[in-house]
Amino acid sequence: MASLTGRPPAERGGWWHQYVCPAHGVELEHVGFEAGEFPVGGIPCAYGCRVDTEAVRGAWRVLAHHWWARRIRLLSYDGQGADLLTSYARLYLELTKEGEHEQAQGWMQRGRLFHQALTDAVWGVPIAHAIRNLAGRAELSETLPMLDDMVAGARRARDAMVAQDKFSSNYTAWFNALGITAGQAAAAVRGEPWEGEKEWLTGEHGQFAHLEVSTGEDGWEWEASTYYHGFVLRAYLLSLRGHDPAAVPDRLEAMIAALAGIATDGGILPALHDGPYLRVPLALEWLEIVALARQFTSNHGLDAVAARARAEVGPEYDGLEDRYDGWFAGPPRVGTRAHPPVVELTNSYAVIRVGGIHAVLDHGPHGGSHGHHDKLALYLYGATTPWQPDPGQVPYGHAEWRRHYTSVAAHPTIRIDGADPEEATGVVVESGPSFVTAEVSGWYDGVRAVRHVEAGDGYLVDVVRVEADREREIVLQFRPDVDLTVRIEGDEVHTTWTGDEVLSGHHVAEGNAVPVTRPGPGPADDPQRTRTGLDWTVVGTTATFRSVYSINRSGGR
Repeated sequence: MASLTGRPPAERGGWWHQYVCPAHGVELEHVGFEAGEFPVGGIPCAYGCRVDTEAVRGAWRVLAHHWWARRIRLLSYDGQGADLLTSYARLYLELTKEGEHEQAQGWMQRGRLFHQALTDAVWGVPIAHAIRNLAGRAELSETLPMLDDMVAGARRARDAMVAQDKFSSNYTAWFNALGITAGQAAAAVRGEPWEGEKEWLTGEHGQFAHLEVSTGEDGWEWEASTYYHGFVLRAYLLSLRGHDPAAVPDRLEAMIAALAGIATDGGILPALHDGPYLRVPLALEWLEIVALARQFTSNHGLDAVAARARAEVGPEYDGLEDRYDGWFAGPPRVGTRAHPPVVELTNSYAVIRVGGIHAVLDHGPHGGSHGHHDKLALYLYGATTPWQPDPGQVPYGHAEWRRHYTSVAAHPTIRIDGADPEEATGVVVESGPSFVTAEVSGWYDGVRAVRHVEAGDGYLVDVVRVEADREREIVLQFRPDVDLTVRIEGDEVHTTWTGDEVLSGHHVAEGNAVPVTRPGPGPADDPQRTRTGLDWTVVGTTATFRSVYSINRSGGR
């Protein structure tokens, strides 16, 4: 990689979630990072807007600083970048001399270079790895004050999380990761052994302790969000450079298996609960996770995820993850991933695979602050086609669209009287090798719902039953991300879901059901992309909806 021109931004960053078009809800274009100067006239969005606000400027600086951290790290593998790291260390000390960021929002753990201490950590980890790569090969003593400040900041932030009884937060994984990586880099520059293992890795509030409290026995991070699960997993893997996989708690391997368990054969990772639907920086994170997971365990099962992520990034991919060989001190854990069962059940999701259909039934806890009103949602995927996906979430800075994608209206589940339910936990009441039945109550007053999903001989059966204590408007929602054709024949409804693979649905209902198609926003990567949804409505005290799905083997586009 050639040396970089330009320079990092000369100002502190804000909160990246503000990097969103206020009119269209799409993330703004990634431009101008290499120059280190905010583009004249503002940042474009895909629909032609130019946005220039102080919040967007702060968000742009976050992304630009992260862009520089990644490029400097890539340079370090070729023995380059020491001069950039030294100048960056001087800039860091100049920008952070005032202490915590005075513009941080009240709910944030205040950072120094950015609004959030979390953002400080996510930026600092690759910077620290780059310094460690070059330690002993270049003069880097001027980076020591920055590294020492990073370790101290990570300690303060983690101690604050512990004091607030939030040790299990995804933030803590990154504070520990920064404490580890910056401490190791500083030790390498000083030519000394690192002495922080007990504090940051194996101690009472270290990374291994966090791993155990933040995940369940099924391997899922407690919020059961695909994005935040990967966010925490990435922090753990980046923390373990130079460690033997055999010495790491088994729970980390379970986390990797949890991701593989929801991935389609074509590598789609459903955007469950909260997080981007599609985003190139997220695809880069999946590539990093898979590159490290391959070295951690031979049982990772994520090759298709990596292939799909690589295709999403496209021709501008810089090859950073290809430089990660030798990350761990020992060989990968040995294991053979068994062929996934027809029904794979965890504490939050059931995955049903049959006839080329990959279905995910959402049950279990709400998911904390990253939960959506999606209990008993049924998501439908082919190997490479998101027929009825979890729609994901926009950058949090757009309050209106964020509310929409959190709401029940955005999800393929049950809606009562047009209102959002209370936060609720779904419960699996029965399951077997080819079926799962889950129920939820307490979400709408006086309403109980049961969803039964079963694998047939090459087809999928879905039965939804709703009981209410008084007359209610009961709606079963279909929310596609492909072209949906709806055809009524008598009391039957037929649907065709056309993507790379074509899904056919046959539907009947009890209770005077009325199917109404409605145009609405597609998934959260582009709220302006219109999709035809279907609201199947019964007004009464009970409703039963039955669907059978199969792949149209002769269809496609």
